[in-house]
Amino acid sequence: MRASVILLLAIALPLAAQQPPQSAHPARVARPAPASTAAVRGPTVEGITQYTLSNGLRVLLFPDSSKPTITVNITYLVGSRNEGYGETGMAHLLEHMVFKGAPHHRNIPQELTEHGAQPNGSTWFDRTNFFETFAATDTNLVWALDLEADRMVNSFIAKSDLASEMTVVRNEYEMGENDPFNILEERVLSTAFLWHNYGKSTIGARSDIEGVPIERLQLFYHRYYQPDNAVLLVAGKFDLKHTLQLIAQKFGRIPRPARTGVMEVWPTYTTEPTQDGERSVTLRRVGDVQVVIAVYHVPAGSDSEFAAVQVLAQVLGSAPSGRLYKALVDTKKAATVGASAYQLKEPGVLLAYARVRQEDPLDSARVALQRTIDSVLVAPPSAEEVERGKATLLRNLELNLNNSEDVGLWLSEWEAMGDWRLLFLYRDRLKRVAPADVQRAAAHYLLPSNRTVGVFIPTAAPVRSEIPAAPDVAALVADYHGDTARAAGEAFDASPENIERRMARSTLSNGLKLALLPKRTRGQSVNAYFRLRYGTLAAVTGKAVVADLAADMLLRGSRHHTRQQIKDSIDRLQARVNVFGGPTQTTVMIETTRPRLAAVLGLVSEVLREPAFDTTEFRTLQQQNLSQIEEMKSEPMARAEIALSRYLNPFSKGDPRYTATLEEQAVDYGAATVEDARRFYDDFYGASSAQLAVIGDFDPQEISHLVADRFGDWRSAQPYQRVPQVYQDRPDTTIVIQTPDKPNAAFFAGLNLHLRDDDPDYPALVLGTYMLGGGFLNSRLAARIRQKEGLSYGVGAFLDAMALDSSGSFMAYAIYAPQNVRRLEAAFREEVDRALRDGFTATEVEQDKAGWLQDRAVSRSRDEELVGTLTQYLHLNRTMAYDADLERKVAALTPDQINAAMRRYLIPGKISIVEAGDFAKTPPPQ
Repeated sequence: MRASVILLLAIALPLAAQQPPQSAHPARVARPAPASTAAVRGPTVEGITQYTLSNGLRVLLFPDSSKPTITVNITYLVGSRNEGYGETGMAHLLEHMVFKGAPHHRNIPQELTEHGAQPNGSTWFDRTNFFETFAATDTNLVWALDLEADRMVNSFIAKSDLASEMTVVRNEYEMGENDPFNILEERVLSTAFLWHNYGKSTIGARSDIEGVPIERLQLFYHRYYQPDNAVLLVAGKFDLKHTLQLIAQKFGRIPRPARTGVMEVWPTYTTEPTQDGERSVTLRRVGDVQVVIAVYHVPAGSDSEFAAVQVLAQVLGSAPSGRLYKALVDTKKAATVGASAYQLKEPGVLLAYARVRQEDPLDSARVALQRTIDSVLVAPPSAEEVERGKATLLRNLELNLNNSEDVGLWLSEWEAMGDWRLLFLYRDRLKRVAPADVQRAAAHYLLPSNRTVGVFIPTAAPVRSEIPAAPDVAALVADYHGDTARAAGEAFDASPENIERRMARSTLSNGLKLALLPKRTRGQSVNAYFRLRYGTLAAVTGKAVVADLAADMLLRGSRHHTRQQIKDSIDRLQARVNVFGGPTQTTVMIETTRPRLAAVLGLVSEVLREPAFDTTEFRTLQQQNLSQIEEMKSEPMARAEIALSRYLNPFSKGDPRYTATLEEQAVDYGAATVEDARRFYDDFYGASSAQLAVIGDFDPQEISHLVADRFGDWRSAQPYQRVPQVYQDRPDTTIVIQTPDKPNAAFFAGLNLHLRDDDPDYPALVLGTYMLGGGFLNSRLAARIRQKEGLSYGVGAFLDAMALDSSGSFMAYAIYAPQNVRRLEAAFREEVDRALRDGFTATEVEQDKAGWLQDRAVSRSRDEELVGTLTQYLHLNRTMAYDADLERKVAALTPDQINAAMRRYLIPGKISIVEAGDFAKTPPPQ
């Protein structure tokens, strides 16, 4: 099912705030009760404390001084589950409309950009949430709380805004319609749920999106967007007492509504009846990969048995140990498989699927999928399977708990289930899951009569799954106190100067460069980024595919451990390790904690230096790549992006800078052998030109010695010589690609620039592009194409420039309905022309400077982002002084400097455009 998430646009400048329409409130709203600012303290669990205002607003405060940011997240306990007949998609549509302004915050996208916020909003079955993460200043905090308080009950929700935003949401709907897997999942769930709204997609029916009356939308808003139906969470670096006072001041004055008449909020009393036989559905659409999905009804997410259901999904769907993987992927019946359980307020589903290449028989995969699931009933999960599944789930949970920003957003899901403390209760239950619990869940829920696949079979004595009602959550958490609070971390100033003061750099005898940034972090978290650089232009020519396969094989087995054993070790160490590579470099990303860092680095050393290159694993990887390529062949976004890259960068085939067509990729992946991948590894891998950065809670001396011990003697077999990026002056062109039966089209525009990131004009181009196509829904492009005309759900632009070569690019993108292709291209060209002709105003420049600078500060505070930057800077021999200098230059820019630079580089007559979509009825302009 598609959960809506507001698409963050890449870079841009807003239009000046327009006078918003007056709010048109519904006629019948019950008289509210008087407001009060009193706050009552409630339970505290592992650093999170609940308070309740007299108007019913629940407040969760989660101080974390280790991050110089604050996240404000407000969750409304309304989702698609609460929608009535003709109202499908209404909760999600309101999520969009609430960004259209309120009396004291009339241009919300502009404000979000000015404060450097990284915002979003999303809608799901049981809740809607809005959040913004920003630099931890009192000014920003006051603004964010005032914004959320204002739009809680005062959003305009005006008819004039609905006219444009409806088409944006419809475009988002069309985007989902492009994905056969998405649509098949919707069809299966709508067949599994006969009456409950979990059978309806959150995005809603197209007719409801297009036809909803504004009065009905307003009434829905006023009923559910109220303090007694909301949970406000503040997480990050803030003063608790001061913040609580601010919240009481901003939100406490909002009166509790009188819950009578049209304002009554009814509980969901529709209960899905026990399924009494297998059901089936068939979807026929254009596509390149076949799919089979099976779902089973399971209990609510708060049920004591749900942890065992989650482990059961791991037993079935994990790779490579899962039963579905072994039965379908290992035997080449399917390219990919998976299984997961929807953890919802009311009884949900366990879902299992298989993707099958078009050339392979779908029926054999369907039979194998069903037989494998059925086999759990007669061959219970082993202790090893259960422990492996628990390790994966607990690993993800524990790592997420180390990041207060993630926890602050994650709690929306648990609040939607009934109470935020369910997160910790679920964790405790998960730790206690035993094989007998998983087998009991399998025996109760994995019955053919509970499956939405198959046909009705009359049975004299039917055996059915009786799904328990959702438990009383208040009783479950009444006396719950949680575990010991994790390490809080230090208050760290993420300015370039302080980062530089704290950091230590060194170079090993083999050439490996090391950057260490120690600091105390929440949960003792550590992030590391390791990049191997290798080869020369001549040496790697023609080796792009085998280079990709060689990197992907590293985690699929070493000389000492199988793929599964490596995965098990990573899970036990509660770490995340990802490896990806190409013809000139391979990157390893690591996330773990201080007590486990040494062991994780040891494991990474093993997979990097002693890979097995197992033939069976290689063939599986090969099939998965081919499946992914086939799936992209009919996708407008993939086709358009590849076409533009091929045109702007016309290198000869085999060159590592060459962009291969999907057809060429399929041939190359199909022809590659495990010997080719192994040979590439032997010829190029080593640490002579490598960079490693580590940020977090660790002992620098210990890690320096460990890195030297593990990698100090690892030398590359061949010398490394950087492959330069070459500027190519390309004339403009328009490329049209037909993608039949795809309701959503893709637009890409691009221009090569003779530019380096230390050129005098670079700061002006950065901010100019940000104002044109960045920010949050308020750039020139977004204000025109999304906000005003409602043509696109996602539109933006971005600038790219190299550090060592004068080769850069300006790129823009949008998604839209194919019939709007002429309007979209015209709007894009008009906004670019207007920006160049009229320029940006002093007010625009000052507002967006502040937003851009704060956004940079927020990104720097995220260790997972900063560690990649430090690794790149080791390669460039660059320090954080570059960032400080760039930000000083941007802060000093004048409108004349920005306008002049944009006019020098952004030449409308040289911008190339690619359109991909189903243009049979409305072809794009030639």
